[in-house]
Amino acid sequence: MSTTKFKKIGIGVAFSPNLKANIFEASRLALVMDSELVLVHVGEENEEKKATIDDHLASFSERKLKYSVLFLPGAPVDIILSAIKNYDIDLMILGALKRETFFKYYLGSIAREITRKADCSILLLINPSVDRVPCKHIVVNGLKDPKTKETINYAFYVGKKLNASRVTVVEEVGQDEFNIKVDDDKTLRQSTIIRERLMIRENMRVKKLLEEVPEEFSNGISVKSQPIFGKRGYSIGHYAQVVRADLLVMNAPIKTSFWDRLFPHDIEHILGELPTDVLIIR
Repeated sequence: MSTTKFKKIGIGVAFSPNLKANIFEASRLALVMDSELVLVHVGEENEEKKATIDDHLASFSERKLKYSVLFLPGAPVDIILSAIKNYDIDLMILGALKRETFFKYYLGSIAREITRKADCSILLLINPSVDRVPCKHIVVNGLKDPKTKETINYAFYVGKKLNASRVTVVEEVGQDEFNIKVDDDKTLRQSTIIRERLMIRENMRVKKLLEEVPEEFSNGISVKSQPIFGKRGYSIGHYAQVVRADLLVMNAPIKTSFWDRLFPHDIEHILGELPTDVLIIR
């Protein structure tokens, strides 16, 4: 694992009411990660736009933020995806939308398509702020998957950089693993025993993963392992919302195919209704 996990952080810059907050969030993150920031505006360059962006970046420039601003006209999805590839961006920041009259967030069609197709990690922000909001509690998936070890390491790395105090590793156990019809005391006992065995198994598996997290990342962070039973993707999103996590870290799904559209990835439940800020690791 390299010392600098995200060498280049990108953010799409739109001249919306959240412009300043988005730039401040991305700039703070780039500074604590010791990363270069690449700001991508889909559209033509003009002096007014450039002056506005430079004004928002002024205080961070004084703190030695390394950044570049790109003005690239074209189709938003194509421009962002090509910028990720051409400028070696390894973390792209995207904003979420708020549903009218509800305090619930989701991805618009452009951000969702970029999230599905990008070759880099994605950070989804639901409520960017000009003033820093502390990140105290991180929830990360503990799925039985080859990519999970790296995802957990990233969760601790980001937690260390953001001064988080807690990381909870959530292992989602599907209902099909203990599919017993409970209709009497005997089947109730059987169901309880199976659930307990599954919890012990999952805790042992995650414990081994946690033992491999570099001490420089885990030192000073309180760690909890939490098996939960339910529908994968939905369950961990609901859990992150209930415990009011500040960040949810997830494995990226395998590239979308025709069959994946018929049977959506676990992550699609998260994208449909974001429970908190979400970091998707590729």
